[in-house]
Amino acid sequence: MKSAGNFAAALLLAIAFASAAPHSFAKTPQQTPVAPTAANPPQSTAAPTAATSSPAPKSQPAAMSPALLHAQDFYRSGKFDLAAAEYSAIISGNGPDAAAACAGLARLYLKQKKPADAYPAAQKAVALDPHLGAAHVALAEVYFRQGKLSDAEHEFQIPLKEKTPDARAYLGLSRIYRATSNYKMAKTALDAAHQLDPEDPDIRRSWLGTLSLKDRLKALQEYLAGRTNDDDETHENLEHSLVVLEDESNRPVRGCHLVNKIAATQTKLERLMIDPKRIRGYGLKVKFNDTTARLLLDTGAGGILVNRKIAEKAGVQRIVEQKLGGIGDKGQAGGYVGYAESLQIGELQFQNCYVDVVENNRSLNEDGLIGADVFAHFLVDIDFPNESFKLSELPKLPDEPAETATLDTSKTSTYHPHDRYMAPEMQSYTRVFRLGHMLLIPVSVNEHPVKLFLIDTGSFDNTITPAAARESTKIYSDDRMRVKGLNGEVKNVFMAEDVNLTFAHFKQKKTIVAFDLTHISDSVGTEISGTLGFGMLFMLDIRIDYRDGLVDFSFDPNRFH
Repeated sequence: MKSAGNFAAALLLAIAFASAAPHSFAKTPQQTPVAPTAANPPQSTAAPTAATSSPAPKSQPAAMSPALLHAQDFYRSGKFDLAAAEYSAIISGNGPDAAAACAGLARLYLKQKKPADAYPAAQKAVALDPHLGAAHVALAEVYFRQGKLSDAEHEFQIPLKEKTPDARAYLGLSRIYRATSNYKMAKTALDAAHQLDPEDPDIRRSWLGTLSLKDRLKALQEYLAGRTNDDDETHENLEHSLVVLEDESNRPVRGCHLVNKIAATQTKLERLMIDPKRIRGYGLKVKFNDTTARLLLDTGAGGILVNRKIAEKAGVQRIVEQKLGGIGDKGQAGGYVGYAESLQIGELQFQNCYVDVVENNRSLNEDGLIGADVFAHFLVDIDFPNESFKLSELPKLPDEPAETATLDTSKTSTYHPHDRYMAPEMQSYTRVFRLGHMLLIPVSVNEHPVKLFLIDTGSFDNTITPAAARESTKIYSDDRMRVKGLNGEVKNVFMAEDVNLTFAHFKQKKTIVAFDLTHISDSVGTEISGTLGFGMLFMLDIRIDYRDGLVDFSFDPNRFH
């Protein structure tokens, strides 16, 4: 997964021993009950309460001991083995800093992508000192990685309710608020985190995204020139982002913008076939300069990705090399960021757009992908049963001017913070979490507590991770099933029996494919337990409000019986 970029990788193709039979699909009034919080808000248009707001800190946090500062310094400079040794020595001493050291060790394990080790370390921190804010923040960070966003929000709030300023608590809340489309609240919390601890590399990296193009360019140069705790992949992606920033800053016109003023438009969805009888998915015709391509419309992807053949034919300018990550076990695909002078999608004409290009044309089964998130400034309507794609104006935000429509393909999109608004006509919509381009919806598996699933029209069908499936059903190997993605074939593929998925107002029960999504979860920072894929979504009319994190599903049973 390209962690600093804006495209994702749930491009999947299943090749089974036989075509799947039609699946039962029903609308149900059942909803899995959740506590009303910012992470799981009540169905109303009310703004988040004062209890979940994040005012700027009025005091400084308590000073850490020299031993803890030494361990933290190792963590912030990426010397994780030394940091682990320091924290372990403090813990073994069983002194007053043991709880804080456990919290630091939990954070270190998360950075090393070891959430299974982080959880007991965070639990021990809270057990050793239930009143230590840093312990609760570490536990919250683990909960966030586990996909338990409500639990994470509660733990992040604990030190702040005790009037104890904690930079990491504010950073964590900013992630919660951003995931729930409360962008103003997210910026307030992130500014508070940066004010308290501007040297924390995790805070600095998040804060960069809120700056203007000019300020971001300077801040990113300073960040990369100093010490960080980024892994090689993250550091490389940030270096590529810097090249794109520099390229954009030198262009007379910046940002992928709409040339013709169109408030609403409609175009035909293009059938993309596996063979003469089976539909792989639906796509859109996109003209790059003077070259037309058919791109798979993929809610599990972000931005625009095309193969090298299309890019070269269209004269897409090569800006910087990059590696592209996704599903598959053969390593990241080679590629680059390109610049297209013009794009046309239906009646919409755009100029000055950045796109991703994959070098190996065999990595894609189509000309490329277009993430539905590029239309985030519109209300997106993907009507699969009627093979229609519609864009219309989003509801006007209260007390704010109307936004100018753009195509959100830029690596350097301007940050315009506002909080989620649920217009009266959208009361039936389901609130989802948005992390980057990904739309994560709470799904109950066999009536168990909800987990986060990716809404992914680019995935061949519903899928689940083996870990999530084992909690409520059996899985078994099937050598006849193959799963292939942008990064090649997946090695370990299973089948999960009798999986009953409940989401929004719908329920579906079937046997589905199971394989590991740890790399995707690590990249996005929270646990993704499966996907809602094309094999089910093709029966639905899907309306998406990316701005406010809202999705509506409509199903006409008369079309499928």
